[in-house]
Amino acid sequence: MQTKKIKPGERVRFLNAVGGGKVTRIDEKQGLIYVEDEDGFEIPVLEKECVVIPEVNETTNFPKRDFSSPQEEYANQQKEEVQKVKIEVEQAEKPIEIIETEDGDDLRCFLAFIPTSIKKLSESKFKCLLINDSNYFLFYNFIIGNKEERRSVTNNLIEPNMQEKIAELSSNHLNDWENLQVQVVPFKKDKIYTPQAAIDINLHLPPLKFYKLHNFTENDYFDEPAMLFDLTQQQDKSALSNISAEEIKKAILQKERPAIPKRKRPKLKLQSDIIEVDLHIHELVEITTGLSNADMLQLQLDKFHAVIDENKNKKGQKIVFIHGKGEGVLRNEILKLLKSRYKSYYYQDASFKEYGFGATMVMIR
Repeated sequence: MQTKKIKPGERVRFLNAVGGGKVTRIDEKQGLIYVEDEDGFEIPVLEKECVVIPEVNETTNFPKRDFSSPQEEYANQQKEEVQKVKIEVEQAEKPIEIIETEDGDDLRCFLAFIPTSIKKLSESKFKCLLINDSNYFLFYNFIIGNKEERRSVTNNLIEPNMQEKIAELSSNHLNDWENLQVQVVPFKKDKIYTPQAAIDINLHLPPLKFYKLHNFTENDYFDEPAMLFDLTQQQDKSALSNISAEEIKKAILQKERPAIPKRKRPKLKLQSDIIEVDLHIHELVEITTGLSNADMLQLQLDKFHAVIDENKNKKGQKIVFIHGKGEGVLRNEILKLLKSRYKSYYYQDASFKEYGFGATMVMIR
């Protein structure tokens, strides 16, 4: 049954016979249409015995798009998409602001191992993280294996005052990591700085070490106990081990220099222009009786949205959201929102000295 009225100028083909052509005129009273075939003959045919042939693009052989009604809407959509891509490109090209700490020019980097289950070390996996507690970019390379077969398992660039997960080791990986070589090259981008010596050390990590509880201790960087290696200190020890006996003898004969008192590192303070928001539930409500975990999470996310909305017009504003480590549920939800609803904003882990692994810094832009 023909549902669309055939118009003059359209091309049709016959349903009950071979052939077709272009419609020249229509006789609505008799229900006839007149079709001009390839030879120029005009053939009268019942309209219901014809079907319209869609127009075809000459170059692609696909039906032409009908822009008669939605053309303007389609054009607007295309403009929006182009503008969206343009904004994303501009944001990607915009340099990320690097926040330096007052004493960050002293190179400090650490390797940390954290058990996923501190109460069951024999069954636990171990997260391996590199901590950059300095104002330098660090290019790192991790090499494992025996003397005959060495291979790089990971290498990358870590930004100043950040930490990065290197690997997660199960018990059957520990043997491979027993002789670990760590190489670190510190540098600063686009500015004058005092070059620091590269680190190239070998760490002996016997698997048994990971199953002794006393090897995991409290630290300044994480809420949970960790096995921490000061890579800068390890480099100094390695350099001392290479000093010859003759050099040691000369050093003993020289006049002893007075010891330089160890400088106590002050706890880092937030800059005055940074807003700090504590999302722990006891900071948001006085009583949690009757609230489910889902209710409490929603309250925390509502607070997060409210603070973002309050400051959405303050370009360059930095906000530190303190969510704590816990099970990581709130942190994961915040990261999802930053990657979807607020993906134009820059974010990173906040200072580890201040918050450990329990806060995220967002910069409005």
